[in-house]
Order: sequence, then C-alpha cells, then structure tokens
Amino acid sequence: MKFYLVLSLAVLPGATELLGQTGTPLTFNRDIAPVVYRSCVSCHRAGGSGPFPLVSYADVRGHLREVVAATAKHHMPPWLPEDGFGDFDDAARRLTPGEIKLFSDWANSGALEGRPEDKPAPPQISTAAEYDGWTLGKPDLVIQAHQPVSVPATGPDLFWNFIFTPAISSTRYVRAVDIRPGGPHMVHHANLVIDRYQVSRKKEKTPGAGFPGMDLDPGGSVFDPPGHFLFWKPGSGPDVEPDGYAWRLEPGNDLILNAHLRPAGMQMMVQPTIALYFTDQKPSHAPILIELDRDDKLDIPPGVRDFVVSDDLRLPVDVDVLAIYPHAHYLGKLLEGYATLPDGKRQWLIRIPDWEFDLQAVFRYKKPVFLPAGTVVSMRYHYDNSALNPHNPNKPPRRVRAGNNGTDEMSHLWLQVLPRGPGDRRREIEEAVMQRRIEKDPRDSAAFLDLGEIRLSRLDTQGAITALDQAVRIAPNDSQAHNILGASLSRVGRSIDAIGQFETALRLDESNVNARYNLVIALIKAGRMAQAAQQMEKVVAAFPKDASLHNLWGELLVRERKVDEAVAQFDEAIRLDPEGNAGKAAQANRAEALAPIPAPK
Repeated sequence: MKFYLVLSLAVLPGATELLGQTGTPLTFNRDIAPVVYRSCVSCHRAGGSGPFPLVSYADVRGHLREVVAATAKHHMPPWLPEDGFGDFDDAARRLTPGEIKLFSDWANSGALEGRPEDKPAPPQISTAAEYDGWTLGKPDLVIQAHQPVSVPATGPDLFWNFIFTPAISSTRYVRAVDIRPGGPHMVHHANLVIDRYQVSRKKEKTPGAGFPGMDLDPGGSVFDPPGHFLFWKPGSGPDVEPDGYAWRLEPGNDLILNAHLRPAGMQMMVQPTIALYFTDQKPSHAPILIELDRDDKLDIPPGVRDFVVSDDLRLPVDVDVLAIYPHAHYLGKLLEGYATLPDGKRQWLIRIPDWEFDLQAVFRYKKPVFLPAGTVVSMRYHYDNSALNPHNPNKPPRRVRAGNNGTDEMSHLWLQVLPRGPGDRRREIEEAVMQRRIEKDPRDSAAFLDLGEIRLSRLDTQGAITALDQAVRIAPNDSQAHNILGASLSRVGRSIDAIGQFETALRLDESNVNARYNLVIALIKAGRMAQAAQQMEKVVAAFPKDASLHNLWGELLVRERKVDEAVAQFDEAIRLDPEGNAGKAAQANRAEALAPIPAPK
C-alpha cells in the first residue's frame, strides 16, 4: 500500500473497546499485522517505493489516520480490476470489506499492540547483504544506465528512455530480471524492451544520455522480447519467468528502459540499475504479445463524459491467455476487455470500472484462459473529458487527441498469449494482427512492412513481395522496407531487382548493415565478386568480432586471388572462434588457400 496524506499521528478520537472474533480486543499483533504484511510492506518498507514504512506496530500506529482513510476509499492497496471479471494472481493483496473495517475498528478500540507471541514473522524482503539486497540472490550480471537523467522539482511528467548495454560475449537466456529504478518515489512505472539493432542510440543527442519519449520503435520484430511483459511499478518484485519461458539476449543487444518519471518536489537524478539472471535452459514455450488499439479514433471534445473507442481481433488459432495489460491515460474511466467465443458466449478478460493511470499494471491470470480459434477479442474504452473527472489534468477541460504526453490519451490493450498446437504458430497470429492494422489504416506502411517480413518467414515469398511493394509505395524513403523487399526478390531468383532494392536501402541509410550484408550475398549470386568483396569490407568493419564474417570476406578475397589478404581474414576468424564452426571453416579455407598449385600434366 502507498499513502501520501500527511495528517496527525494521533489515534482517532472517541475510541471505544471493540472485540475481535475471539471475544478479545483487536490488536496489531494478532489482527492487523497479518493484513499489513500481506498487502502493504512490499511498498512500505525501508528502501521501498512507499513514502514511509509500515512494518512495525510503531510504523502503523504513527500513520494510522492515513491508513484508515486510504483503505476506506479503496485507494490502497492499489488494485484496479473488478472482482468476477478475471481471476488474477495478485488479487490476494486486495482488502476485503471486513479487512477495511478492521483498520477503523482497531483504531477506534485504542490501537492496542497485543501479545508478542501473537505476531507473525514479517515477510522476508531482501537477501543477504553480500548480494547487495537483490531479492533473488547474486545476479549473473548487473548493468546500470550509462548516464542519469535530471528530474525537475516541479512541472509535467517526464518520459525517458535509459539505454543499457549488457556485456555478454555469447547468446544468453534470461530467466529473471530485477529492476531498481534509481528513484522509486519519482518512477511511476517502466517497461523494458530489447533493441537488437542499436537503433535507439541514433535518437540520443549525447551518447549514453538516453532520450525522451513514450513510444519505442527499436526496429526488427514488433514482438521483442517475444511474448514477454517486462514491466516495473512501485511494489513490483523481480520478473521471474516460469521454466521454459526464458528469453534470448544476444551480444550487441541493447536494453531500453522506458520510464515514466514524476517530479517529487525537489530536483533529483535518476539512474536505474538492472540485475539479470541467466539459465542454460533454452525456451521451450513460445508466447507472444498481441495489441489491440484505436489511438487513431482518439479526438475527445472538452466536456464529453462518455467518449468510447473500440477494437476487435479474430484469433486464427487456439490460444491460452497468460496476462493482460490495459493502458490509457488520465481521461480513461471504464476499461473493458473480453472475448466472444465461436458459440457467441462472452468470456471476460478484465473490467476496470474506475481507471486510474497511476495504478496501471500487468495483470497475470492464476490459470491460463483458453480461447479457441475464431474467438473475437475486444476492447471497449470509455473516456471522461469533463470537469467532473477528478483525474482530468486540464482545468478547464480541453480537446484531447492521441499522443505520448500524459496530457494526451492512449487506448491500448495488450495480451500475452501462448498458441496451442504443434510447431510455432506465433507467425499466424502476427499475420492476423498486421492484417487487422491494415484494415484500420490502409496507409500504414509499417504494418505492410511487418506483414511482408512475417510472410517471408512463413515462406510465402510472393505474398511478402506484394505486401512489401505496398510498403515502399507508401513510404519510399524507408530503408528497411527496401531491404526486406530485396530479400524477398532474392529468394525467388530476381537477383538484379534485389540488388537494386539493397542499393536503394543503403542510399537512404548507409548504416543499414543488414541491407549491406544482403547486398553482398546478392552480388555473389550474380557473380559480381569484386563488388561483393568491397561491400564485405564495410560489413566486417561494422561487426569486427564476428568470425563468420571474416571467414566469408576471406573466401571472397581468395576468388580475387588476393591470397595474403584472405589469409589475414582467415587468421582473424580462427583467433575469434578457434573451436567453433566459423574458426574450423577458416582453418580449412586457410590451408586450401596456401596449398601449392598442382603442376600441369
């Protein structure tokens, strides 16, 4: 629980003796401590996100008025979903009506401490000091944002993206993440995403400083890390993946922490830290995240009390829903997510009758919710832009559209689902999501690009070409669209057309190394070895520690009869990967390049 009122510390006046269920007066040790330990101390503890601790009798008695007031108004502990509209893991932290009354009854009966033997043991908050308080024990890797950001004492909320660079030399699988926000009283919430191509660094004005903004587009797949909510809010514990659900982290990947920061009355620096815990167990389950949204419909006139937006998605395969994440800003009022089954029955996923932006969270189900193929998943969001909405940041109300600022609005509903059936069926769902996006906006070039990439991965090359042709027509200056179109053309044997697309991609963005590598392969297929070798030099310069690239460059140099230069590349590949496949291939290539040329018979 988290309280912000600052009131008198005295016990409520007019105290009268009230009895507990045992016929004896209510006491902290027997009646109150079990509730506080279950629902409060995850935030209200030393070093926690709450403004004061609520661990001891003295702590609770000293803030009794705040506790009674906040629980009576259902402000604390924070919990948004309506009971009966989804069975969630953390619902046990909610207070029952009887427990809410318990606080006021205990206050009115004198707030007695009770017998020491009645008091349960406080929950274990952290591990031994040698692990620096990390709750899962010693991390495998601790990384800190390159630079802190200054949060002013007052003013609007700040959305900041911190960049982390994990120092790993091989593929690792992450089983758990623990986030320290570096200023818990100022960090409202944060999301962690992977940037596999380091494109986010281009948004920094100063290297390592991070960059502002709420929406992220780190390039590559729109579902990355595949199928995982990496979400932090005050009171959150570490994000621990079940067995078989670890996610992949590659050398060179960046992690981006997208943090919502709030001024706290004095200027402070925030510099988050992340602990990673690895496993040797590769993932055996393949969940994905799917999103419903209608930001394009958000144009809310001032004074309107019930502005409704909706979105629907038909599932192409059977799925189990594992978690749900609704998202709106301050005008959100009633948020609903539900599924209409093929037989017409409604399956509720979540219902929030009184949305509060400050209490948003990822809600995980106790048991997966099964939805068969053909189910239509729906979101219905209601917004209140009137002066009667106590959360309205605009006084008087003004026209509000979609945007990244807290004073703008959003309408998103994310689901974490695990497809059923043999094989990896995520791409079928992703294709349905992209087709739905195109239905909503036929000019959505990013959706056509993603659809083309998805179809290419499903070996539907002609379908990919059709989608990617449309993407480059809508956005002719999109380097990646030309690159993926080139890959599709190359796959069907249209090498000359593919080379043209790769060259266009590089003309638009010469740092697109993926397009340059694809150009190398296309030039080799076309027999243009000299040009391929020239381009390969630039690819290797971008990834100097990749042994396979050095080996390929050496092979091209051999074909150009530049044996000494080729041997140098083979030697570098062997040095980088002496026992691996690339190193062994380079050893064979080196021996062949230096072998004497047989004399003619």
